[in-house]
Amino acid sequence: MTNFHTASACSLTRSMLFSGTDNHIAGLGCMWEHMQMRKDYFKGQPGYEGYLNHRVAALPEILSYGGYFTVLSGKWHLGLTKDWFCALCTDGHWMEGEKFLNHKTDLPEDFFSTVSFTDKLLNFFAARSEEEKGQPFFACLPFTAPHWPLQASKERIAKYAGMYDDGPDALTQRRLARLKDLGLAQKDAKAPPPVASAMTPEWNDLSPDDKKRSAKTMEIYAAMVEQIDENIGRVVDYLKESDELDNTFILFMSDNGAEGAAMEALPIMGGPSTMASIIEKYYDNSTENLGNKDSFIWYGPRWANAGTAPSRGVKGTTFEGGIRCPCIVRYPPLQPQAGSISNSFVTVMGILPTILELAGLKHPGKTYRGHEVALPRGKSWVPHLASKKADDISIHGENTHIHGWELFGQRAIRQGNWKAVWDPKLEKERWQLFNLAHDPSEQKDVSNTNSEVLDKLVLFWDQYVAETGMIPSPSFG
Repeated sequence: MTNFHTASACSLTRSMLFSGTDNHIAGLGCMWEHMQMRKDYFKGQPGYEGYLNHRVAALPEILSYGGYFTVLSGKWHLGLTKDWFCALCTDGHWMEGEKFLNHKTDLPEDFFSTVSFTDKLLNFFAARSEEEKGQPFFACLPFTAPHWPLQASKERIAKYAGMYDDGPDALTQRRLARLKDLGLAQKDAKAPPPVASAMTPEWNDLSPDDKKRSAKTMEIYAAMVEQIDENIGRVVDYLKESDELDNTFILFMSDNGAEGAAMEALPIMGGPSTMASIIEKYYDNSTENLGNKDSFIWYGPRWANAGTAPSRGVKGTTFEGGIRCPCIVRYPPLQPQAGSISNSFVTVMGILPTILELAGLKHPGKTYRGHEVALPRGKSWVPHLASKKADDISIHGENTHIHGWELFGQRAIRQGNWKAVWDPKLEKERWQLFNLAHDPSEQKDVSNTNSEVLDKLVLFWDQYVAETGMIPSPSFG
C-alpha cells in the first residue's frame, strides 16, 4: 500500500491502530512525554489522558472476548504504568501472564530487543495449551528498532561498510530511482527539499572524518533494519511449520515517518537537561564505538530525508514524509493478485475494522462493558483487498473523505488529493495548499490560485476539531 497514512508520531498511531478512531479521541491527543512537560495545560482534557482511554473499545479486548488468543511482545507506549495495560490483560498474555516485567539491567552481552521480542512471541505460541491452540490468535510484534539509539552487532554493521560513503543526497536519488522502477513512486516524482538545520551542514561541507562518522550511523541503521527482517522471517517460518501461514492475515507497517530531529538540541522529556548533556555524561560516542551498547546516536535529518523520499518532511510533521508510511499486507484468501500495488488512500484507523471483519466479529457500538465508547472512524479494507484490481474500490470515497492530523502545532487537513498544511515554522504562520495528484512531494504551494479550495478545507479543519475534541497543542521543545 503506497498511500497508507498514520499519525506523525509513534504513540498517537498506536492509539489509532488499537481503537480504530482518531488519537485525539483515544487518549493520545499529544504524546504523553510532551504532556508531562505541560501538565497544567493538558490536565483534565478528554482525549489527553496519555494512555488508551476508556472512551474506546480496544482491538485486543474485542478479539479476546470474541474467542481469540491474544498476545503482544514488544513496545506498548499507550500508558506507562501497569494500570493502563487493561486493553491487553484479557484472556491472553501481557508479556509473562499477569506478571509485569520491570526494567532489567542484567542483560547478556549479545542482547538485542528485536531478537528478544521475537523470542518471547514464539515462546508464547509454543507454550499454548491444547485448548488455546484450537483458538484463532491475534499477535502483535511491535519492535522498538530501528528507533534511536542506533545499535547493532559489529558483524552486522560491517556488511554495510562503505555503502553510504557518497552521502544522504546521493542515497535519496538512488532510492527514488529504485522506487520508480518498482512502481512504488510516480515516474515524475521529485526528491523533496532537504530537511536541514544549523546542526546538519551540507554533506560537501563536512570534513572526511565527519563524513565517515555520519555514514556509519546510516550503516548501523541498515543493520538494525536487516535484523528486523531476519526476525520477521523467524515468525513466518514458524507459521509455515505450523501450517498456519496461508490462513494468517499478516500486516507490516511503520508508525510514523523517518526520525529527522536534530536530537542534540531537544530537551529530555519531563526535565531541563538536553540529550547532548545526558549522552556526554553517560555514553561513549566516539566514531570507533558507534553502534555499541554504550553509544547513543541517531542518523539525523539528512539521512531521514532519504528514508521518506519522495515525500517531504519527517516524523513529527504533517507533511507526507511524517505521516505516509510503508504498509505491506499478506492474506492469500483476499488477494487474488499477489504482489499487487495499491495506491488508494488508507489510514491506520482501518486496521481495526478490517481485522474485525476478517474475524467475523462486530465492533460493540456506542456502549462497551458498561461505558460509552467512540465508534471507529476507520473503514474496513476487506472489499478493497478482495478486488481483482487493487485500485478498483475506494475505501473512503477518494474525493469526499476528510482526514486531519495535528501534533506540536503542526496541522493538516485533506480531502481527496487536496491537502492543506499549517506549518508553525513558517516566518508567517498560514495554511499552505498542495495538490497531491500533481505534486506528491508538496513542493508547490497553490493557495494563492485556489483560494476557494483552501477556504473549504479550512472549514473541514474546524469540523475535524469539533468532532475530535482537539485542543491546540504547544510546539515541541
